[in-house]
Amino acid sequence: MRVADLDRDMSHVIPTGMGVDSEYLFARMTDLTLGLADAGGGGRVLDVASGPGADAFTLAARGALVVGVEPSSRMLGLAQLVGEEREGPAPAFVQAWSDRLPFADASFSAVYCKGSIDHFDRPERAIAEMARVTKPEGRVVLAIANFESAACRLARALDLGRETWLGRAVSPGRRMYDVPSDHFTRYDLDLMRQQAGAALHLEQIEGISLAWGFPGWAALLAALPKSLARGAVQALDAGARRIPDWADVVVLAGRPRSASTSR
Repeated sequence: MRVADLDRDMSHVIPTGMGVDSEYLFARMTDLTLGLADAGGGGRVLDVASGPGADAFTLAARGALVVGVEPSSRMLGLAQLVGEEREGPAPAFVQAWSDRLPFADASFSAVYCKGSIDHFDRPERAIAEMARVTKPEGRVVLAIANFESAACRLARALDLGRETWLGRAVSPGRRMYDVPSDHFTRYDLDLMRQQAGAALHLEQIEGISLAWGFPGWAALLAALPKSLARGAVQALDAGARRIPDWADVVVLAGRPRSASTSR
C-alpha cells in the first residue's frame, strides 16, 4: 500500500538563519539547475516537485512558460498565495505524482527536479516520466544531495575512529551523513548515473560545494571575516566542480534516450 501525506508543507526542512556555506550552496544549486533548464530561453519548462513554487516563479519572470507539478495540496496552496503577492507572469500548477505525469509525450523543452528526487519512492520511474514528457532535443536536469560526499565520508570515518579507538560514543541523533527519515533513497554519484542514465543521455555532471554540513565547518566560517569565509567556500566549490564524487550536491543534465512509453 502506498501512503503519502498530501498536506505536507516541508516547512521543517526549509533552512533558516543560514551561514555563508548554506547560502552559497543553495544559491549555486538554484542558479545552475535553472540555468541548465532555461538555457534556450523562453521555452516551456516543467518543475517536478515544485513545492511552494519559488523556482517556478523565478523562471516565469525570465519569460519561460512554466508548469509546476506537486502532489502536496498544502504546497500548492502556498504557491497560490505566493502568486497572489507577485506581479508579472505566473506559472501554472498541477497536482500529480512525479512517476505519473499527466502530460503528453514531448510536451516540454526542459524538465527539472531540484533537491527532491531522494524523497520519491519510485525515482527511476519518475526520471523515465521526465524523459517521456521532454522533447527529443530538450533537457532533463536533476539536482541531488550526495551522501558519499567528502564531508560525509570524513565525518563517518572520524565517528568510527572515536568509537573504535577512543571508546567514545557518538552523540545521539542523526549525523550529517545519515539519510533523513523522509528520504527513500541514499544517493551517491554512481547511483545517480545509473538511474539517470537509464532514461537520459547524460551530457553534464557538475558538483557543488565541499564540506557543507561537516561538524564545526559552519562555525569556523562564521568566525572568519565574511570576505575570507566566502573565498574559502568558493575555493572548495571549485574542487567540487572538478571532482563531483566528493561534492555535497550533484547536478546532472541530459537529453531523453528515446521516445519513452506513453502513459
